[in-house]
Amino acid sequence: MSAPMREGTRLDDLKPDVITLNQPVIETERFVLRPLRPSDAGMIAHYTSDRRVAEGTRAIPHPLPPGAAEGFVARALAADRSEDVWAIDGSAHRLAELLGVVSLTRMEGDQSELGFWIGAGFWNTGFATEAVEALVAANPHGSRTLFAEAFQDNPGSARVLTNCGFVYLGDAESWSVARGARVATWTYLRKMG
Repeated sequence: MSAPMREGTRLDDLKPDVITLNQPVIETERFVLRPLRPSDAGMIAHYTSDRRVAEGTRAIPHPLPPGAAEGFVARALAADRSEDVWAIDGSAHRLAELLGVVSLTRMEGDQSELGFWIGAGFWNTGFATEAVEALVAANPHGSRTLFAEAFQDNPGSARVLTNCGFVYLGDAESWSVARGARVATWTYLRKMG
């Protein structure tokens, strides 16, 4: 049985027997979606320190403070987490071990919110679409409805969502930590089975 991680737990404190996740590995044609592991923190920090990646998300700060990637991984490995995060790992297919991440956050009423980012060097490769399609098909939360959003100045992310069967629900705004401002968003939903 895994021990719950407490606030302030550091990656150095984690031992392999403490990291037990109820999160499936999902295979695609070019990579696998697997739970994060402590060794991913360095590449997460590398990719998310890029202003373009950070500004495409709500929660990634720019500049990225020391320890932010390690804290993200520690939260993703916590037993009491509400968000499941998968690494997009292409190492079995001669691609990078970490191409980006895709996540599902539990919401009320058998609903989840999907999020994703891809390292800037892998944009326009179809990796995001392939990862989102695989996660939607697996539906590991058993959700009846998935929600997602894209900033209105990021039509590439909106295309990923519509290519994966999400339909436009409406306009909204979300706070972007990297931008230090509210940003107009498009909200999408996907009814499952």
